Amino acid sequence: MNALRTPTHVTPRHFLDLKEIDAATLRAILDVASGIKRMQDHRARPMHPALPLRGRALGLMLSKPSTRTRVSFEVGMQQLGGNVVLLAPSDMQLGRGESIADTARVLSRFVDAIVLRTGRTENLRELARWSSVPVINGLTPDSHPVQIMADIMTFEEHRGPIRGRTLAWVGDGNNVATSFIEAAALFGFSLRLATPPTHAPSVAAVAWARAHGGDITVTTDPVAAVKGADAIITDTWVSMSDKASDQRVSAFEPYRVDAALMAHAAPDALFLHCLPAHIGEEVTEDVFEGPRSVVFDEAENRLHAQKGILVWALCGADWQQYGKEPTA
Repeated sequence: MNALRTPTHVTPRHFLDLKEIDAATLRAILDVASGIKRMQDHRARPMHPALPLRGRALGLMLSKPSTRTRVSFEVGMQQLGGNVVLLAPSDMQLGRGESIADTARVLSRFVDAIVLRTGRTENLRELARWSSVPVINGLTPDSHPVQIMADIMTFEEHRGPIRGRTLAWVGDGNNVATSFIEAAALFGFSLRLATPPTHAPSVAAVAWARAHGGDITVTTDPVAAVKGADAIITDTWVSMSDKASDQRVSAFEPYRVDAALMAHAAPDALFLHCLPAHIGEEVTEDVFEGPRSVVFDEAENRLHAQKGILVWALCGADWQQYGKEPTA
């Protein structure tokens, strides 16, 4: 009986964490994403001319609230010719005790890929272990890789290649920070993180990045982190997996991104935030709404970066052709 409980399928192209994909592939995904965005021509041509995912279906399992992830994956699939099946855990047999392994094997018979947003990283790993179709990480407590692909795409649209540049993360050393740490090693930029001692970034992520050539600085001094940086990035002080408290907010008070802190960065430094933002907490309104803020370009690029990921995951060996206009 044990043999029946062992996955036998060939491993599909899962997108679980950045560090599990080689740098050349990540770069190619962004190149294809940018190509598809150019084809869209500022929404004048929303549908991909080749409809590479025609007839394909994406299962979208979101166990946590979502605006950008849900809408960007739904619209992205539609514009590539495919469809989305929204799977709320409360509406599935998971809510009545069906195992993740069995859910993965059933869904693999119906859909061509699965996006999972979950409060337990173990759920993502278990789903991917048993799924015979690609699984994409839509957010876990440990990482948020699809967000960082959009962030890098956004930086490069405004400032050119990110390789060799310096970015500063200010605030909570959370899941988004972890994916940025991995990205620094894979895309070749320096990353300085300033966090309260009680909310430092993942020690394991920093060690992995440094072992793979990443230039990672961890400090508690926000001014030291942002000095001369090409971009300042922050996130909400209370993430979905955290409990709000006066003590927690008090710890982050010195890490608010305001005009005074931005003044220590490079004169043309960008401001990035994955949203939702709590204006007056992690960022002041003048920075959030200011001329160097690119937060809504980031939000838009979730759509385009994820199209690149979907094409890579589902279109086989010739996937990169879909970043170019069809010739016939």
